[in-house]
Amino acid sequence: MPTSPSPKSWVESANDPTTDFPIENLPLCAFEASHDGHTHRHLGLAIGDQILDVSALNEAGMFEKDDDRIGHMLGFPFWDGVAQVPGLVNLIRGKAREFLTADAPGGQQARRLRAKAIRPMTGTDFAPPMRMMDYTDFYASIHHATTVGAMFRPDNPLLPNYKHIPIGYHGRASSIVLSGSEVRRPRGQQSPPDSDPKAGPSFGPCKMLDYELEVGFFVGPSNKQGEPIDIKDAGNHILGLCLVNDWSARDMQKWEYQPLGPFLAKNFATTISPFVVTLDALEPFRCPAYKRPDGDPKPLPYLFDESDQSRGGFDITLEVHLQSAEMQKRGQSPILLSKSNAFRDMYWTPAQMLTHHASNGCNMQTGDLFASGTVSGTGATERGCLLELTWQGNGTDGKPLPRKPLQLPSGETRTFLADGDEVIFKGYCEKQGARRIGFGECSGRISSAPS
Repeated sequence: MPTSPSPKSWVESANDPTTDFPIENLPLCAFEASHDGHTHRHLGLAIGDQILDVSALNEAGMFEKDDDRIGHMLGFPFWDGVAQVPGLVNLIRGKAREFLTADAPGGQQARRLRAKAIRPMTGTDFAPPMRMMDYTDFYASIHHATTVGAMFRPDNPLLPNYKHIPIGYHGRASSIVLSGSEVRRPRGQQSPPDSDPKAGPSFGPCKMLDYELEVGFFVGPSNKQGEPIDIKDAGNHILGLCLVNDWSARDMQKWEYQPLGPFLAKNFATTISPFVVTLDALEPFRCPAYKRPDGDPKPLPYLFDESDQSRGGFDITLEVHLQSAEMQKRGQSPILLSKSNAFRDMYWTPAQMLTHHASNGCNMQTGDLFASGTVSGTGATERGCLLELTWQGNGTDGKPLPRKPLQLPSGETRTFLADGDEVIFKGYCEKQGARRIGFGECSGRISSAPS
């Protein structure tokens, strides 16, 4: 079936085939806007290398005839109010698309509004698009779970429950930061050295700091406490996706995770990209859920829906880049560490994660952030963290082989992150007959631990 031609925009950068933000995307964002000597938070949509000021469009009365609730909801500094009501986000994006189209009416009033409502993305001070009162991190990549499990249980990498239940834990929403924020190396307890287990634990800066390449999604309409979300309706409760870096202190994690799981090794910082790419924009890139191998258990009925199996996945290419302080000093570009579209092979879909989380009656709130867990593929260059990338397996004696350091163009090596390192995630969708849809960047630079 032929696709309709892509509409052109009067924002010329949006017509570039390599842009993350064509007129078909228009992801949600928020930013600080200064006028009359004051700074206020405005809501926006990314278009090419510009930001469309939706708050300015609202003040100009663009939406007053569409829904009498929109004007009030767009007065808040987050997208939560609009996202709570099914259909309103897409209504706003649709009106914005009409405004941005090259052949839209261009009278004097429209030209004045264009000049007022558009601003360069460069130099924009972004703010969190949602309030994110809660944050849940999952463990949905079977390739990641298998590789990491083999480090500790070579003969039985996956625990018995993995193929029956989406594994997750509650994270710390207060330490979520936007892309570009500094991430300070945490301090914490670490286990006694393997050579002297009686020595007792130590306390100090993390020595094994790692990134985790993840894809997140935001909850749109909420559910009441005590009322589960049906798997067939789960997609209606998902607003859109973003990139997530759930930084991990591996040496602290090794000591503290038993018996209750992640704690201080995870909650010191989680970085997200500033843009929420809506499910509507991602529609051309939906794909079947991961095909489970013969012999794997079928999900329990509350987690199974034929529609979710046929189109519950997303075909997203994910990249991890790293630039050390020395590389930056020498003018060397970030190096590509890994690249894959392994998000389409997650063992559990976003709809299944959300359905399971709410299956006991837990009330999801608009703006809650869910993360997929580390996204890894089967290939050596498709691994989403340094814990996997530098892993060489176990020797014939069953003991781990020495980690293989990554070689940087500066002559440096890395097994884990050093102070001054910047980690940059990129994500995008590409398909014949459809415009490229991107997520922007999710980046963070490591600074030294407090003394």
